[in-house]
Amino acid sequence: MKKIYSFLSVALITALGFAQNNQIETADKLFETYQYVDAIDAYLKLVDNNNADAHVYKQLADSYYHVFNVEEASKWYAKAVETSQDAETYFRYAQTLKSQGKYEEANKQMDVFAKLLPNDQRAITHLENPNYIPQLADKSKLFEVEEINDISSDQSDFAPVLSNNNVLYFVSARDEGGKKDSWTKSPYLDIYKSVRNTDGTLSEPEAENGLNTPYHDGPITLSADGKTMIFARDGHSTKMYKKLKRSKVKLGQQGLFKATLIDGKWSNIEPLPFNSTEYSVTHPSLSSDGKTLYFASNMPGGLGDTDIWRVSVNGNSYGEPENLGSRVNTAGKEGFPFISENHILYFASSGRQGFGGLDIFKVDLSKNDNAINLGNGVNTKSDDFAFSLNSVMQIGYFSSNRTGVDNIYGATPICQFEAIAFVKDATTNQIITQASVSILDKSSNVMATQETAKNGQTSFQVNCKNNYTFNVVKDGFESATVTVDESKGEQIIVEVALMPINEMITETEVKLENIYFEFNKSNITSQGALELDKLVKIMNDYPDMNIQVKSHTDTKGSASYNLKLSERRAQSTMQYLISKGVDKNRLSAKGMGSTEPKIDCKSNCTKEEDALNRRSEFLIIK
Repeated sequence: MKKIYSFLSVALITALGFAQNNQIETADKLFETYQYVDAIDAYLKLVDNNNADAHVYKQLADSYYHVFNVEEASKWYAKAVETSQDAETYFRYAQTLKSQGKYEEANKQMDVFAKLLPNDQRAITHLENPNYIPQLADKSKLFEVEEINDISSDQSDFAPVLSNNNVLYFVSARDEGGKKDSWTKSPYLDIYKSVRNTDGTLSEPEAENGLNTPYHDGPITLSADGKTMIFARDGHSTKMYKKLKRSKVKLGQQGLFKATLIDGKWSNIEPLPFNSTEYSVTHPSLSSDGKTLYFASNMPGGLGDTDIWRVSVNGNSYGEPENLGSRVNTAGKEGFPFISENHILYFASSGRQGFGGLDIFKVDLSKNDNAINLGNGVNTKSDDFAFSLNSVMQIGYFSSNRTGVDNIYGATPICQFEAIAFVKDATTNQIITQASVSILDKSSNVMATQETAKNGQTSFQVNCKNNYTFNVVKDGFESATVTVDESKGEQIIVEVALMPINEMITETEVKLENIYFEFNKSNITSQGALELDKLVKIMNDYPDMNIQVKSHTDTKGSASYNLKLSERRAQSTMQYLISKGVDKNRLSAKGMGSTEPKIDCKSNCTKEEDALNRRSEFLIIK
């Protein structure tokens, strides 16, 4: 009997094993055909029945990741990485942790990712600057951000684009009475429009029924004259799909379509020639001259999940799609491009260092600059994406799910301008390279420091509503401080002429700016140190030069007190020079008290005259 029971137990275990494998296979098929909501239910049943393993945890986490439920994704990634996983799993886990503001934990997962894929650009960037979040948080604010409540709904609203005739187009899933996507269990997306009033408010949105189908429609882009629209549409609408062999699923891809505005209606809708049943083509953005179309796609030849591409446009003819390369794209996800009139490309990325989820970046395609994060305010730990800017109205819009659902936000540009320092030699008029240029705000706080390039220039992006100065330092030259004029957004170039230090050498002395001392004190100030460093450089250049430091006081106080004070100042000055490496045998110091005032004002000296009398002189005695 024991043998019979044993045989039955083995048979039962075997049957349970087959059933479990069938459940996993069913769940995996749902996942592979992008039916993430149903896949989640299937994987959770395996978890509830204690039949889950590392594979199930990973698939469950990835399913939540794809439907942007970062909290649940993070929970299951934590279970998945208890067993070794592929590199991308650790990267996605880090992304979900960032989206929850858990940056320290995210860095640990990025460390593992970097070990597994050390040559991946995301790994290289992480290792170069793992604690980048404070820098992003401190970035100059580029836009004033506000939520647009006029058109918000409790469903997903995103991808806003404002036309030059004040019509805001966007995409929304608000049609609760319409057909629902069987994969996401949400209403299909439609294209909506709202009129922007003169006070900035928006009218009640209405569906653009001439463009919408029973399936997904949008996002859109418009030509500058508003008469041509290119928009995305689900492949099911035009029967552009393929049937998956292992299931009855019809997999439709997003494609791009062109429409023309005729008598106030969108007509002559036609597909673009590079649509495909093999990959998605979506998120269009047309340049202001109408000659280049930017879009997102996972077509072959990309760098990662989805990349940003562009194609030339000539009427109804289109060139070959061109990938924008690693300057824009990463091994992660890039999408929602928007090209501005001045060639600035705004785009969303999950593969670059950001606050979490998708962040919005910009890059000047007319220059060789790197893409930069738009910083705090626009970007958050949630998904921030679909940025657009109307240069005529000077108003931008973007989308974010920072409140838990995709909503539309306004972004008013903060007035900024490019302040350029152009550094030259005051005597030869030659360009000076590698000069250190600091820009200071009105409170004399150093905002940034950069070196001049081969053209003698360096530039800073600063806000209009502030006053700035340039401090310029270069070995062998006298430092200079120059005021930056106010601007309303126009570029300003400030020419800075540096005087060579050796021009300060006369037959009898080295002429420095006055080494001022505070009243009744002998310690070297920061201003004095800056000047004395010039003398150190000169004495290094002229190793046979010997200097006598003569220190003077103002006329306040008794003659004997002033003599002692000046002696301390002379000694303090000499000690500073020695501390910087000047041989003490090349220096001597003498306090003159108030016996040799620069301004002989006696007891009636003003504060300014007293300050000029409190000075040091540097006499060449050899």
